[in-house]
Amino acid sequence: ASELLGYDGNEGAIHCVDIINRGSFFSDNPVDVIVDFSSSSGVDVYDKAAKEGTRIVSAISNYNEASLEKLAELGEFTAVLHSPNITLGINILMAISKLLQHIMPDVDIEIVEQHFREKKDVSGTAIRIARELNLDEQRQVHSVRVGEIIGKHEVIFGLPHQTIRIIHESLERRAFGQGALFAARWISDKPNGFYTMEQALGIASQIGNCFA
Repeated sequence: ASELLGYDGNEGAIHCVDIINRGSFFSDNPVDVIVDFSSSSGVDVYDKAAKEGTRIVSAISNYNEASLEKLAELGEFTAVLHSPNITLGINILMAISKLLQHIMPDVDIEIVEQHFREKKDVSGTAIRIARELNLDEQRQVHSVRVGEIIGKHEVIFGLPHQTIRIIHESLERRAFGQGALFAARWISDKPNGFYTMEQALGIASQIGNCFA
């Protein structure tokens, strides 16, 4: 890996100036929290950071089961927070959706996710919502690709003679940065363990009280 990636612009070109030894990078460059939006392969280097006591915020949506288990196991060494969508609003949407499903267990539910036309894969956030609601992600998640939509998720509850729609839309990408900063600040003083945004927002306990 390189400290600087190649970039050509009006100010000139940026080129690789050094090669990073991943084994010593985190000890040579101590930080309080890593916030990762990159790819699922990042989990392969987290262990070095975890053993240095660096806290981890992972905003990766496409982990497979093995990678997610590995991420959770790092909670033995440091505080780890994972959210496939780090925006505050989408995590509130998921909590409200679970609450409505609990109140109306026999309701019809469909998920519609909309993104920019270049996005090829199904939204990892939509898949996470489907799994949280125990839905068939192949049949009950619908994708729309058009224009430059950053990200819009809608959970539709179909009742007799009426419909409830819960919608979250990211209007600017800074929504992800806002959520990442919130998560990083929240986890900075937490003991070792594996956490979710629901816990960070205090939603988990509130939902639990509703279900009691």
